[in-house]
Amino acid sequence: MSPRRRISAALIGLLVLVAGGAVGRHALAAAPVGDRAPAVTSTAGLPVRTLSQLPPQVAQVWQLIQHGGPFRYRQDGAVFGNRGGRLPLRPSGFYREYTVPTPGEHDRGPRRLVTGGTAELYYTGNHYASFVAVDPRR
Repeated sequence: MSPRRRISAALIGLLVLVAGGAVGRHALAAAPVGDRAPAVTSTAGLPVRTLSQLPPQVAQVWQLIQHGGPFRYRQDGAVFGNRGGRLPLRPSGFYREYTVPTPGEHDRGPRRLVTGGTAELYYTGNHYASFVAVDPRR
């Protein structure tokens, strides 16, 4: 094979890899955009609430999560272990937790949003004693 053909083949291969990677990345990790927030796909028998049914601070934290912060507490975005097993069983590291400010509290308070992958969202107002699945589209 001539050097010119070898370079052409290498460039075509590189283009195929780049295009395939971009398509795969978009398909596997598409971030929510605007009104296309992820729907709750597994509620594990939990009651489902719309975002508008929850305290207004929940929607504010959800917006921060979608935009990558900034977050008020260093623990925000940390792995939530689901040790109580109140959420669907998932591999370690699947869930992330975020503080939902509680008016009148001077610390993190009891309210949290917990995300799971790109399709699960849960809220607890009582420091993990119970959860509701959240539908962020409404």
